[in-house]
Amino acid sequence: MILSIAAIVVGLVFLVWSADRFVDGAVGVAQFFGMSTFLIGMIIVGFGTSAPEIVVSILSALNDTPQLALGNAYGSNIANIALILGVTALIIPVVVKKEAMKRDIPILMAMTVLTLFLLMDGNVSFVDGVVLLLSFVVIMGFNIWSELSAKRKRKKNAETDELDSEYNSSKGPVSIVKSSLLLLVGLALLIVSSRMLVWGAINVAQALGVSDLLIGLTIVAVGTSLPELASSIAAARKGENDLAVGNVIGSNIFNTLVVVGIAAVITPIKAMEADVLSRDLPIMSSLTLLLFLICFPFFKSKRAKASRKKEERFGFGRIGGALFLSLYVAYLVLLGIQSV
Repeated sequence: MILSIAAIVVGLVFLVWSADRFVDGAVGVAQFFGMSTFLIGMIIVGFGTSAPEIVVSILSALNDTPQLALGNAYGSNIANIALILGVTALIIPVVVKKEAMKRDIPILMAMTVLTLFLLMDGNVSFVDGVVLLLSFVVIMGFNIWSELSAKRKRKKNAETDELDSEYNSSKGPVSIVKSSLLLLVGLALLIVSSRMLVWGAINVAQALGVSDLLIGLTIVAVGTSLPELASSIAAARKGENDLAVGNVIGSNIFNTLVVVGIAAVITPIKAMEADVLSRDLPIMSSLTLLLFLICFPFFKSKRAKASRKKEERFGFGRIGGALFLSLYVAYLVLLGIQSV
């Protein structure tokens, strides 16, 4: 028990510390290469913090239990939107750029629809897995190409002073070596500390007589999303809203396409559990659609302020955050009721 409590304390401390370093490194890398923090949030932060999910996916497939990969991927997606963005919005309003509203969130919605279509027959075949993985490659190539094109346009635009402030550090030249080290060390410690915290919490819960079901619905479910949660909170505290949103969108795209795709390629999923189609996928899809819809009221209420800026921004504040958190609690309650 003492060792488990120590693991919780040490894991929590390192989780907070590593999240700050990880965000600092990600922002530094974005500034050095002249790329938006949103794209860095999608590619590096979003995919990097999804490392626990990909490990679970591979191990599940190799152990001939690919159903676990589905539950882990879709459960994490639900937690990413409802829990992580909900908590983030309670700290600081979640702000989404117009480009993300026009491109990235719709892409996530399209990939969710693709998943619904592929899983409609109750199976995730080898071919389905290949389609998901190829979709991921196409999306990442398109995002990188779009970012490079936008970067070239910014260089040709004479009025770049305001935009440049987002990509250039006010503290002087950015050290790519230091930023890369912060990014890699922060990511590694994020994953290790989250695993340590979850291990300690499970042991303590079992010692206190908490059921495996409750442990699975709470500690384990939230545990795989701890890296995303910690990095998003750290990004919000530092005012890097784009990083927090990009983290969630990137992580969800990665989970939907890569985590499930790899599991299906290794071990095709036959006779998928009915709850995935009747409960988890509809909830995940509804939350993705709600994320898109809920951003507009915030933008309209800040229209006068936003009109003075070069970029239109969308998002939601504490009310939206409370709504998402309430929906996540309702989802956990539903899981508990259906599992009894």
